[in-house]
This record gives sequence, C-alpha cells and structure tokens, in this order.
Amino acid sequence: MEEKGSISIHTENIFPIIKKFLYSDNEIFLRELVSNAVDAVQKIKRLAALGQYSGELGNPLVEVAVDEEKKTITITDNGLGMTAEEIKKYINQVAFSGASEFVEKFKDAKDANEIIGKFGLGFYSAFMVADLVEIQTLSYQDGAEPARWVCDGSTEYEITAGNKTTRGTEIILHVNAESEEFLSKNKLEEILDKYGKFLPVPIKFGTKTEQEPDGEDEEGKPKTKSVEVDNIINTTNPIWTKAPADLSDEDYLAFYKQLYPFSEDPLFWIHLNVDYPFNLTGVLYFPKVKNDFDMQRNKIKLFSRQVFITDEVKDIVPEFLMLLHGVIDSPDIPLNVSRSFLQADSNVKKINSYITKKVADKLQELYNKDRKGYEDKWSDIGLFVKYGMVSEEKFYDKAKDFALLTNTKEEHYTLEEYHNKVKDLQTDKNGQVVYIYANDPAKQDSFIQSANKKDYDVLLMNSPIDNHFISQLEQKLEKTSLKRVDSSVASKLIDKDENVESVLSEDQSNKVKEIFEKAITKPGYNVEIVGLNPEELPVTVTMDEFMRRMKDMAAMGGGMGFYGNMPDSYKVAINGNHKLIGKIIATDNEAEQGLLAKQAIDLALLAQGMLTGAELTAFVSRSVELI
Repeated sequence: MEEKGSISIHTENIFPIIKKFLYSDNEIFLRELVSNAVDAVQKIKRLAALGQYSGELGNPLVEVAVDEEKKTITITDNGLGMTAEEIKKYINQVAFSGASEFVEKFKDAKDANEIIGKFGLGFYSAFMVADLVEIQTLSYQDGAEPARWVCDGSTEYEITAGNKTTRGTEIILHVNAESEEFLSKNKLEEILDKYGKFLPVPIKFGTKTEQEPDGEDEEGKPKTKSVEVDNIINTTNPIWTKAPADLSDEDYLAFYKQLYPFSEDPLFWIHLNVDYPFNLTGVLYFPKVKNDFDMQRNKIKLFSRQVFITDEVKDIVPEFLMLLHGVIDSPDIPLNVSRSFLQADSNVKKINSYITKKVADKLQELYNKDRKGYEDKWSDIGLFVKYGMVSEEKFYDKAKDFALLTNTKEEHYTLEEYHNKVKDLQTDKNGQVVYIYANDPAKQDSFIQSANKKDYDVLLMNSPIDNHFISQLEQKLEKTSLKRVDSSVASKLIDKDENVESVLSEDQSNKVKEIFEKAITKPGYNVEIVGLNPEELPVTVTMDEFMRRMKDMAAMGGGMGFYGNMPDSYKVAINGNHKLIGKIIATDNEAEQGLLAKQAIDLALLAQGMLTGAELTAFVSRSVELI
C-alpha cells in the first residue's frame, strides 16, 4: 500500500493560516493531541464494554515523550487505531471539510480557543510547532494492516505501510526551529499539568524515582531502595466525577489544596451535578473573601470532559460568583466559538441560572441549619452575598431571607429583623425608617456614641460593595433611607420635628456665628447655630449625606462627574447650649474668643480626620499653651 495525494482544500493553503491565527497560543497543540489520544483510548474501552471488541485491552495509557537530539515530540496511545482508509477520511477530509468557512469566519479572530476544534482542526494544531508530522497507527479491527501518514505542512501527504505492531496510534512531531522551547521537558510537563491534570486516562511523561521498602538492616530498621516508575502526571478520577455521598470533607479540602496550594481552607463548598437539560458537574468553593475583589477573580477552572479549557469563565458563571473558586466541567458549553455566540447560547444561560440557584440554596440551607455558624462566617461571605444582591435580581429575591445586617455592636439581623428592631425609634416625621450606618467606626466613634445616647442603632457598612448595597436597600425596602452617622449631628439624623431650643438670643447667635466664621479660614464651611443637648460636642463638622454619596460615586466612576467636580461643602453645627459657647459669649476679649472658636473647630475637624499638616501642628502647639 502506497499513496501520495493532495488534501482537497478549496481555498488558500490552510497551514499558514493555522500558524498565523493560532501562533499566540501555540501550547494548546499538546492539549489537542493528548485529548484526541484520550478519546481513542476511551472509545476502545466502550467498544469492549459493548462486546464489539474482544481482544486484550491492556492498561489504558497515553504517553508523551520528547527526544531533544532528534527534535521530536511523540504522543502514543493504545486506543482504537486507524486503517489507511480511516486516515484518508478523518485526517485528510473531515478535518478540512469546513476550511473555507473557517477562513472566512475567523480571519479576525484573536483567541485560539475561538478556532481550535470548531472545524475539526484539533489535529492540525500540530503544525503550529512542527514542520513535519508523522502518524504510525494500527487499527483494532481484525486483519488490519499498520499504516503510516506523513505531511510536511503543505497540502501534500503520503500514506504507506506502517511499522506499528500494537494497537493504537503514535503521532510524531518534528519540531520546527521557532518552537524548540517545546523540546524542554520542564516546559512540556508544565503544559501537561495545566491542561491534562485531571484527564480520565493515565498520561505518562517519562519516569520518576521513588523509594520502596527493601527489608531491614542489621539493626532491624526498615530499608528502602530507589526504583524508577512511570511518571503519571494526572488524577484520572477527580472529585467532581464522583458522587457526593462517596466523598468526605477531607476529600474536598485535599482537592482544594491540589488546586490552590497556598490558600487558606475554604469556608464551605457546593457539589454541582446535573444531567438535564444540560450536562454539568463541578465543585465550587467559598473562599475567605478578602476586600480585594480583583485578587479573588479568575479562580474557577473550566473543563470539558476533564480537559482544562480556561479560567476565564465570565459568561458561564454569573458575575458575582466570580469570587468563588473551584471547577466546572460541561461538554455542553460551546467553547470554540466567539464570545458573542457564547453570551447568546441558551445552554450557557441555563447553566448560569442553575449555578445561581444552587449557590442561593446552599446559603439558605447553611443559614437554616446553623444560624450561629452562618453568622460567624458572615464577615467572609457578606461581601459576596451583597455583591450578588446588587448585581443579580434573581439572587436578591432569594438572598433577602439570609442576608445579614451587622451593627457596630457586632449583632447580626436579617433585613426583616432589623426593620422590626429600629422602626419604632428611627422613623422620621414623614414615616421614613432611617437606618444609620458607619463606614469607619474607629474614625466615627464620637458620632456613633452620640447616636447610641439617643438609643439609635448604628450599622456597620465598610466593605467595598456597601456604597452600592446601600442604594440597593433604599430601592428595595419600603419607606426606608440610610444615613451615615457623621452626615449630621445626632439629633438631626432623623428629623422628628423635635426642636431643642438654643439658650442664645438672636443677637448672641449672630455674634457667635460671626466669631466662628472669622475663625474658619477655608472656603466651603457653612456655620449654623443649633440647639442641642448641652452634653453634645460644642462644634460638629459634617458633609450632607446626598452630596457625600454623589462625590463617592463620582470617585468610583459612577457617572456623577458633575458632583465630583463641585467643591467640598461642609456644615458646621455650633451647639448653642454648650458651656464653651457660653464662655465665648461671656468674654469681651476678641483674641480669646477667636482662640476658643478656632480650638473648638479644630477639635471637630480632628474628630473627622480632617485636621492634617501645618493645621494639625498649630492645633497641638495651641493645645499645649492652653493646658
């Protein structure tokens, strides 16, 4: 048997196109060829199980070998093998049946994953790194003859009698000059570890030295000897392929350590397993979420039939679940098409909804089963739950029953519980329930204490998502608004139409206002005299809640640029009932009046963390003199 021929392509030579479009990601040649080899092994196992092959199966194995001197990489399997006719069909014809469409559709493609496999081009990714590819194969069929196929990267090929004596296929890549980095054992092992770590058939890559028992020495102590064993680089039955009932917590934790060797243990996990209306398996872990969003992302690995595909799962996993870690495996995700197709694919949308539901169900279950344990984990999972509520309507509807609000006393409440807790005391004259919150309790302590004196409860809202979460709550909760504890003096946070009269006359109020306006040297500070409890601070500096929120959103790029460009504006509330104000009124010494006013203003600024630089130095010097 000998045949020479030309691969029928009705367009320009496909090989330069493969090299050009896929060059940036050329390491995936190994993923494709090893995956094909694994498929061939699994198919012979299936045929044997169905009674359609009665020969010896042997131990299923795919072997990758490199010869630096000959500059070859060889991928060998003991799978189905091929006859010469099958080579012609599958290698020469099928792989190029979509060549014209491929060239047209993907001439602007940037990502190899958009192309490889879509048109049966997996095998031809070999030409990304090789200038000559050889196949030696022997089919499982009775009486089959070994066949050899060789191609130099042009459209010409040659089929002759082969020399393979055992069932299976051997693909020999003669590596080109530009790709000699792939002749490095370390490089190949790194790629195999990345893409083939969990393939369902053992992948051998050379050998490794292990110690095994070798009797005892003269003192009766156990001896060992060094032996060379196959270096199998993969785990063929990862936990997501097993039933949850067959797994212990230790199994899940060990797998997590395998995926993320240097991470803290996860809080808990969800085992995904669905076969209708799509196929999906996997395990998603809840990590201890730090406040740095970006550090946490892209930790979910996507597989297709145990072959690693990517860790960019943005369209498959809902945005807020990008903070989770773990693996998803689905043969139903169209991996080799453009991103826009992926976003529109109905299976992807169903998978997205399924994962959201599973996560919500797990959180509800944890909350119902062990409220205290759930509360203990809230500091880690709260950020994630809030993110989900803000970004996903369906998740909000479920999460409102297990989302917690935490106050500055570290007490936890569900949304309903908290409403019932504060509604009687924290409802304003218009019937609005006002939730008061702090985002920096250490800095806002004096304001928190003032609010607590009025028996107001103060929530803690100090995660990166809380600006958005606050707006979400105001939209979703009926007749409810949120105010930061330092946005006004305590008695003005909730407008109940209860005025404490100032002891100052109108003339005295005007005089005090004038003294303080003169003592303030910076623009944007508006002085007002208010009647407060004499025990409250003499001066309080605040920024209006609405203005501060708009500025915060502008700073985060929230489209409020107009407010971001406006100068800062602060309210300076002078407590007319404080004895310091009485002292200022009582003295006729203008210098002393100015000094006391300046000192009181600086104390208020200091309480807000707004006194810095030369002003702070001057305040310290003045305080020393006054002692």
